[in-house]
Amino acid sequence: MISETPRLLVVDDEEIALSNLKHVLNKEGYEITASQSGQRALQLLEEKIFDLILTDLKMEKVDGMQILKRARELYPDTEVIMITGYATVDSAIEAMKAGAYHYIAKPYKLDEVRKVVREALEKTRLKRENSRLREHLKVFQGEARLITDNPAMKKLLETAGQVATSDSNVVICGESGTGKELLARFVHACSNRHSGPLLSVNCGAFQEELLANELFGHEKGAFTGAGEMKKGLVEMADGGTLFLDEITEMSLAMQVKLLRVIQEREVLRLGSAKPVKVDVRFIAATNRNLQEEVKLGHFRQDLFFRINVVALKIPPLAERKDDIPLLIHHFIKKYGMMMHKEVRDIAPEVVDILLQYDFPGNVRELENIIERGVALANGDTIEPVHLPEDLRGHCLQTFRKKSGIIPTLEDQEKAYIEWVLQECGGNKTMAAQYLGIDRVSLWRKIKKYEIE
Repeated sequence: MISETPRLLVVDDEEIALSNLKHVLNKEGYEITASQSGQRALQLLEEKIFDLILTDLKMEKVDGMQILKRARELYPDTEVIMITGYATVDSAIEAMKAGAYHYIAKPYKLDEVRKVVREALEKTRLKRENSRLREHLKVFQGEARLITDNPAMKKLLETAGQVATSDSNVVICGESGTGKELLARFVHACSNRHSGPLLSVNCGAFQEELLANELFGHEKGAFTGAGEMKKGLVEMADGGTLFLDEITEMSLAMQVKLLRVIQEREVLRLGSAKPVKVDVRFIAATNRNLQEEVKLGHFRQDLFFRINVVALKIPPLAERKDDIPLLIHHFIKKYGMMMHKEVRDIAPEVVDILLQYDFPGNVRELENIIERGVALANGDTIEPVHLPEDLRGHCLQTFRKKSGIIPTLEDQEKAYIEWVLQECGGNKTMAAQYLGIDRVSLWRKIKKYEIE
């Protein structure tokens, strides 16, 4: 947004003209940065964001057109006004084609300058507001942006991109909060169906009858209260993608009905005898081991083979901690915009705490922590005091190893003792007090676990 006191850059190689223009605009209450050199003006554009630029057209070495071009590259929403003593139609047309907001010829009337400056600033404000609203729409519409710098995630996205164009059904596996729906959106966005609808349903959120109605729809009068015909999500997703979240929560009876839809490529509304042809790609997601669910008899094997043409597994956040700083700043930007707050940074000690935490709730938990931090921050930085109480000032140990193997109690005890000793700077007496044991017991445990 435009700052409370609009910042203007004024460029003119004539000292008197520059001084006069600066004086007039200062009296209007603007913050003025003046430059008598086009070269210096280019440097200033790299150093600072301006709300409006007024520049002379004809200058030595670097002229107004070069300044206009660079301003358009760096700040496309910032307007540029050209001022020159060489008032010709050709130069005016050239400047306007290149993106100048207005063209004022010397000698100019001060009232005209004031009016044009006010109008240009208003246009800058509107353009920036529109840009901000577009960013909001991207956030609220769930734009398929997967923030990662992790090699395993990059490989997964590469595979997902290749699979996307094949039109095969896909199963996405991963712990809760890892971003399975976001990956589904990514696959849809990369597919040949991207212009079609992407609809989603949580299979665990409905009872069997309600889920059937949600997926397959009904005819008018099919049951008490069915006052009009309703299309189901399968029919509404025709030409696009249907995302079935937590598919393992679906009953075996519902699995039979879904299998028929996938095999026959048609759906039968409740109360109808006439099936409707559909062209739908199915993407399913689960936080369980689908093959184990088949072995246990909780998931039909024939549906498994139909839906599990390609499997994509998202690693937990604990296995891609190099993504945590990227995600932190993404969420700071997101919630700073949504809450209209100037929070832009996070204290290094907070990042250290978050890098040591294993995030059992994965990316969703990290997002919630950052949302809370932005909401509570009074300045522009998230500090330790803005963290949840159980995270504040220390690192929680959770029960997951990178290999996926659950650690033993001794593993946890050893890790905890090492952490306490580190926090106490190696002071064994103090560490024993925190651990609630005597110094001799601590010495025995250090010897047992071969802790240095």
